[in-house]
Amino acid sequence: MSAEIRSLIDQIRHSAALLRRRLDWDTATKRLDELTALSERPDFWNDPAEAQKLMRERQKLADGIATVESLEKEIADAPELMELAEGDAGMLSDIHGSLARAAEAAQKAELAALLSGEADANDCYLQVNAGEGGTESQDWASILRRMYVRWAEKHGYSVEELDEREGEEAGIKSATLQIKGENAYGWLKSETGVHRLVRISPYDSSARRHTSFSSVSVTPVIDDKIEIEINPSEVRTDTYRASGAGGQHINKTDSAVRLTHLPTNTVVSCQMGRSQHQNREEAWKMLRSKLYEIELQKRQSIADSQYADKSAIGFGHQIRSYVLQPYQMVKDLRTDVETSDTDGVLDGDIDRFLSASLAASVSKEESA
Repeated sequence: MSAEIRSLIDQIRHSAALLRRRLDWDTATKRLDELTALSERPDFWNDPAEAQKLMRERQKLADGIATVESLEKEIADAPELMELAEGDAGMLSDIHGSLARAAEAAQKAELAALLSGEADANDCYLQVNAGEGGTESQDWASILRRMYVRWAEKHGYSVEELDEREGEEAGIKSATLQIKGENAYGWLKSETGVHRLVRISPYDSSARRHTSFSSVSVTPVIDDKIEIEINPSEVRTDTYRASGAGGQHINKTDSAVRLTHLPTNTVVSCQMGRSQHQNREEAWKMLRSKLYEIELQKRQSIADSQYADKSAIGFGHQIRSYVLQPYQMVKDLRTDVETSDTDGVLDGDIDRFLSASLAASVSKEESA
């Protein structure tokens, strides 16, 4: 057995053991049996909301258990296959390829298993705001929005635009997206912060290099498991005429809604619904999401005032730098992960950054 194949088997064995521990194997298999029995009862779907919640739990457990069993089978089969393949270069290559794919899948499963926070499994709101700099920063905000939409599409998530303020000449001043899919918040939560772009501006007739900033804020869509109490008397409601995409009808009435939570100066707005009632309902969900994130930050004792809009979008708050000229490099300033594939990153290939941030945050928690 070659050293490379032995190393792959050791990687897979380590991952399988780690996933077993994180699942709490005996408890997980017992719970899966319980949920399977529940799902077979004739009255199971009498409460559709509860049934769907239980089915999601069942599927998550089933997927985790199946992953571990698949990895352990790969390990168990390897010695026998290696013996059969002795001297057959083609078969040895196939075995190596199969083990390499299993090791990659194991690594991804390890990262996914780290998504165990209270709201990690939830959908999320992602808001992009242009920094100072006029058209150049507004164009950068639009590029960032597209990057996250492309990332979501590649992962099978759905995206709904809830609010948008267009730039004067190009791009956007701000936009709010709702990204729907399993673990959307868990994967994207580390994207909160300021993103810096360096490039030769297409809006500068002198072709000078410009530095632009846009901020990203990611908050979870709150479900019934998480209770956030808001005193209605502490929330100011403003309505205004919607603008941008959304249909001709929205421009005829004051259908857009803006909510301001006075104690924290937290502002949310929604204008893409077909009625003021729909926009108001969605805005309240967004407000609960923002206030939950503030509370989460307090719990973690992180001194960060980004949700109160008290800090400027500038050099001191960057999390990632995107340099297109004079060279090409995207670098995460927290994990030092970098790549020269700027086109790929701006087309949604940001998994390397998300994975590194997730692993770093878990490592930090475990060493605290």
